[in-house]
Amino acid sequence: MNTPPPVPYAAAPWAPPSETERLLHEAGLRGDVDAQIRVLAGAELYIPAPRAQVDAEPDLVRWLPHPDPATGRSCKPVLTRGMLPPWHPDMVFHGVSLKWIAEAKWPDPDQLFAVNIGTPAQLLLPAAPVHRAHWLRCYAEHDTPGGDRFLALRHGALHGPLAYGLACGTHLAVGNGVPWNEVGTVYREYTEEREALRDSWGITDHPGWRRQLDALLDAHNSPPEPDYALRVRESLRNALGGELPSADLWRETAAGHLHDNGAGQDAVRSMEELVRRILRYESRFRADGLLPPEGRVSTTVGYDYGRAVNLARWGLSARYCAPPEAEQAIVYAGALAKSSYTSWESFSAGYALGRVLRFDQEEYGHVYDQNLTAHRLLTEHAGSPWRNLPFR
Repeated sequence: MNTPPPVPYAAAPWAPPSETERLLHEAGLRGDVDAQIRVLAGAELYIPAPRAQVDAEPDLVRWLPHPDPATGRSCKPVLTRGMLPPWHPDMVFHGVSLKWIAEAKWPDPDQLFAVNIGTPAQLLLPAAPVHRAHWLRCYAEHDTPGGDRFLALRHGALHGPLAYGLACGTHLAVGNGVPWNEVGTVYREYTEEREALRDSWGITDHPGWRRQLDALLDAHNSPPEPDYALRVRESLRNALGGELPSADLWRETAAGHLHDNGAGQDAVRSMEELVRRILRYESRFRADGLLPPEGRVSTTVGYDYGRAVNLARWGLSARYCAPPEAEQAIVYAGALAKSSYTSWESFSAGYALGRVLRFDQEEYGHVYDQNLTAHRLLTEHAGSPWRNLPFR
């Protein structure tokens, strides 16, 4: 009996984890070094470092050379975001730019600049002064995108409760220009993350991170007055058989309850003005497509839940928690959002109202624009989780 010859094994084609690696790989196949440089000019680049070393000297970046495995030549390596290794408590990363790379010290003129070494997205470049001058020109010519990009990682969460929870944090992911579906090594680079948590949240350790996270998950971080006002409107609507109360009735009832419960005149007047502000914002939301023509916001708790998702990611990036705790919080935040809203659009409007009431002061400035940009991108982009994950 003849034995059939073995079938040759065909390796699966390489799947780039993100757009950056895809562009580097395709330009490399074409031999287009200039295109690769242009990609790097707009990319985040990372240098690994022991956490203990960075904690001791947070302003010092030690960028040590390594031999290229293929040629043995000395090279100075960096990684793009999609090629970062899995999260580790004791290994962190400095975030640098192509400009930083070009202006760094290169004492050995024969050293190579290595990007994603040993991978299909690898790039090895000579780093003589003339080459680095070209990198600087490319960096200067690069139009750095603002918070208007939708980013995802192929190996990130795309389905299931974790992806759903992450989808509730996409407003800030879009605004910060980071992949929406990553729970891993970095959000922002390590030292920047810790500084931001310290300065904006007062977080310097795990207990402080946990306290702030729990406040968000309990919807106790934002002021309670907006949700009180919205609950009054819903109660009146129910009492009126589903008909929305007039603006005057809503305002007088919300303020009157406060007065009856012993609130001072300042609080009563503030509630009257808050109802007016909510009505003006909802009118603007309808004009800009954040709400449908007859839509309204039922609750602003989505603002706290959306930030809880991101605070979990920030804590992970700053090494104030480990992946299981961060993922558990993200899944829980998603479940809370699902129980509070009926659609991604209603969640987005609730998130936006909570944020603008706190920070925009009816200026309709960058805070408002960020919400509107994220909402439009997430409701229209074909790859958005809101287009691919059913809300209910």
